[in-house]
Amino acid sequence: MKVLLNDTIMERNEAKVDIEDRGYQFGDGVYEVVNIYEGVPFTLKEHIARLYRSAKEIGIQLTEQPEQLCDRLMELIKANNMTKGGLYLQISRGVSNRSHHYDQTLTPQLVAYPLSYKSVEDAQKNGVEAITDEDLRWLRCDIKSLNLLYNIMVKQKASEAGAFETILIRNGIVTEGSSSNIFIVKDGILQTHPANNLILNGITRTKLLEIMDTNGWDYKIQPFQKKDLMEADEVFLTSTTSEVMPIIKVDGVTFSQAKPGPFTRKFQTAFREAVKSETKTITEKA
Repeated sequence: MKVLLNDTIMERNEAKVDIEDRGYQFGDGVYEVVNIYEGVPFTLKEHIARLYRSAKEIGIQLTEQPEQLCDRLMELIKANNMTKGGLYLQISRGVSNRSHHYDQTLTPQLVAYPLSYKSVEDAQKNGVEAITDEDLRWLRCDIKSLNLLYNIMVKQKASEAGAFETILIRNGIVTEGSSSNIFIVKDGILQTHPANNLILNGITRTKLLEIMDTNGWDYKIQPFQKKDLMEADEVFLTSTTSEVMPIIKVDGVTFSQAKPGPFTRKFQTAFREAVKSETKTITEKA
């Protein structure tokens, strides 16, 4: 496997990161995961735009233009002959003596490498289970930070309960999943939490809403309560790695007769068609 370390592509066993890198010491950095379809990084520009926004929000100053980073990531994809899977990239604030405060002159450190995914095809076909838990994260969930401790804790809780995801509840309001955005369908209307500081504005979430607009499908961007979740006709999540994933059971309560509902199926199909269309267009231009 070849990896990208700052501006150099090298074999993984050649890559070295300083033990006082602030990403390692403090989780002081930001990251993204990009899906690869037929060798094409889907919505790469959107992911990089969010990466730069996250970096700006925590005070990491990136001098390289987004287009230059995109070019280097394309080189990495080609160097690994990637046709599918994912690409992980993170930027830490840099290397310094361990201290909570930091020097503004630090040089950010970039790492990127391929990810192999476990297939979720069966889960997408049959649906998954979820549990709920209290959302005790900090109040800047819009930043895709390396600090994922609480997300890890509740994701592990879901795994140990035999569930796929934990849906987070803050003051009675459904915010998002530990690594996903949450949608409900009631009386044919899609609903999801607003993209504010309480959730990460997922790229797949955004793409699905664009598809909704293109097709003239109704939806609501507004908070909803746990009660609304439990009384929904259909529930599903979105994320880069899961795309559109049906949820057929939450805390033991079954939805749409324990199978993916018709609206969720429609959204799955529309999303896959968008992926095929956009990746085909990019391939033809190349």
